[in-house]
Order: sequence, then structure tokens, then C-alpha cells
Amino acid sequence: MGFAIPPAGRGVSRTDRFQLVLCSDLTRVGEAVDAVLVRCAARVDVVGRTRFRLCTIVAEAVANAIRYGNANDPARHVIVDVELRADAIIVGVTDEGNGFDPGSIVAPDGPACHEATRGRGLFMIRELAAEVTFNTRGNTIWMTLPRR
Repeated sequence: MGFAIPPAGRGVSRTDRFQLVLCSDLTRVGEAVDAVLVRCAARVDVVGRTRFRLCTIVAEAVANAIRYGNANDPARHVIVDVELRADAIIVGVTDEGNGFDPGSIVAPDGPACHEATRGRGLFMIRELAAEVTFNTRGNTIWMTLPRR
């Protein structure tokens, strides 16, 4: 994994950014989540709901990128970009796959949710993030969390 670490010091007076690059290995998802959390927490308070939401959306997006985008190919990489703003944390996750149509993923609902094999991660991301957008190709997801 490679990291670009924001300058030392606490608080955000401008936009701070950092990036992680990781190989497609599902055993490294937790490490990626921890790295994002540690680097965010070094600059801003990440507690309570925001901490839970940040960890969950990063884990789900990275796992989806590895499993579905990069087809578990260890030669492919996943890039996690994080932007810390005074009012929000924006996380982008990009894989090297062909992309997909996010509108084609139907959110599991009711009892079907327990049996669904696809769509639960994206459903959780959409429920936990204030805003979720994709690039045209469908291989990058941007998730915005308010900082409160």
C-alpha cells in the first residue's frame, strides 16, 4: 500500500487529501479501513456515527472494487482517495475493472435482503453516506460524509 500523508497538525483550514493504493487482496480490506481512519483522525475528529459510517463505507467500497471491479486479480489495484473538508469527508474508490451501471443494482429489501448475493454493500453505502456518485464508466464511487 502506498500513502500520501497530509501535513502534520490537527484541524482543517483548507482541503487536505491523501491516497492509498492497494493490491486486490480481500484480506487487506481491514488494513485499508484502518489506514483511512488513522489518517482522517490525525487531521479531524472522527467519532461516533461518523467513525462507524466512514469505516463501513470504506470497507464495502474497497471490497466491492476488489471482488467485482478487479475480479480478485492481485495484479490489479484499488485506489482510495480521501478529501477532508471543513464540513465533509469525501472518499473515492477506483478499481481497474470495466465498471458497471450502478442503476442496474436493485437494493435488496425485506426478507430478500438476507438472501441477496449482490447489492447489499451498495445499499449500505447509499444508506450511510449523505451523497453517493459514480463516474460515467462505473469504476469509481465517491461517497460524502458530513463531519458532525
